[in-house]
Amino acid sequence: GLLPAAMFALGRCGGGAGPLAARLCGAPLAKRGMLTWNTLPEEVVMVRDMARQFAEQELFPIAGDADAQHKYPRAQVEKLGELGLMGMMVPEEYGGAGMSSLAYAVAMEEISRGCASTGVIMSAHNSLYCAPVEKYGTPEQKEEFLAEYAQGAKVGCFGLSEPGNGSDAGAATTTAKEDGGDWVLNGTKAWITNAHEASCAIVFATTDRSLKHKGVSAFIVPTDRPGFSLGAKEDKLGIRASSTANLILENVRVPKSALLGKVGEGFKIAMTTLDGGRIGVAGQALGIAQASIDVATRYSTEREAFGAPISTMYAIQLKLSKMACAVEQARLLNWRAAYLKDAGEDFTKEAAMAKLCASEAATMCSHQAIQVLGGMGFVSDMPAERYYRDARITEIYEGTSEVQHLVIAGKMLKEAAKAVIPLPSAPGHKAGH
Repeated sequence: GLLPAAMFALGRCGGGAGPLAARLCGAPLAKRGMLTWNTLPEEVVMVRDMARQFAEQELFPIAGDADAQHKYPRAQVEKLGELGLMGMMVPEEYGGAGMSSLAYAVAMEEISRGCASTGVIMSAHNSLYCAPVEKYGTPEQKEEFLAEYAQGAKVGCFGLSEPGNGSDAGAATTTAKEDGGDWVLNGTKAWITNAHEASCAIVFATTDRSLKHKGVSAFIVPTDRPGFSLGAKEDKLGIRASSTANLILENVRVPKSALLGKVGEGFKIAMTTLDGGRIGVAGQALGIAQASIDVATRYSTEREAFGAPISTMYAIQLKLSKMACAVEQARLLNWRAAYLKDAGEDFTKEAAMAKLCASEAATMCSHQAIQVLGGMGFVSDMPAERYYRDARITEIYEGTSEVQHLVIAGKMLKEAAKAVIPLPSAPGHKAGH
């Protein structure tokens, strides 16, 4: 597979890629008896080290200019494909690396630590395009619309949000109507990551309005279809090296075979896809948070005030401590969500928790990093202000923080309804009275 070969090329595979490939693509993580969270499996550590080395060599040097120029990091994304990081969880038979969700979560953090824009490009492609095609696609669809994408030769995007609805994913105004042997799509999708680079989009459209969210279906739509066009690139606060734009569909005709899953399964496909996507976004947020800690810690040891490094001051140490605690907590939540996903268990609540806590950690850590740097944190000479801008979106896309609270509480209430343990009665109060 690509990933073992890439690690060998980076000098991470020691005596060769053969035995390593067997370990990387062998039994699922859940079957390997991972009992504690204080260490990562050997293969995940190797992926982490590879992604970290790539970030430090290829992303740190270009991240600032790419952000300032709103320039898509094409060469770096192509190299991600060569390393197997653009199809991490896709089986090898379809060109992917066949890795675990845990490895993906760890790699997302390291890549995003180097460049959050590159991180979201990688996340949207892996989580929102490759994952649903791999899970719900037919063998023919996977051959045509997954193999090249998993290898990074092409990039995909995910068309769910619309100008009039974001969190209300079941209220799609984009329509798909049958016409002979084709589907004809009309509508606009908004805030689409990778819009200007994508060769293909997964588009969610209403096929039966009377069924509401059960009348939404998903389609694989090549972006070169007649009637398919793009809006202007959004001028964003952060993650500015990635493109975000509208997808505009005007009588876009696709064959019946473009349907992903079954008619009416679109909402289910979207929700399950977003569950996995939240692990990726949590990884991105953790990368931003860790980068913020790194710059704040380093600066505090070098900047002197009142005759000593500011790192000796309690006020600075308190900030660094709080930042570190927030990141470690969110990181463990994300690893747990990934572990449950790899084990085939329900991970919806845990992914929402991870995304919520990691995004809030990114916002807090980037804010505090600027505070530690003072005036230097407010100018583009230092990356702290970019981390601050990049962090903000992680609390919005793939489900706002408010939506994450709804998901978490909803799961809690369902679990409580199934519980058989009665509430304790007050002293002198008889049960049932």
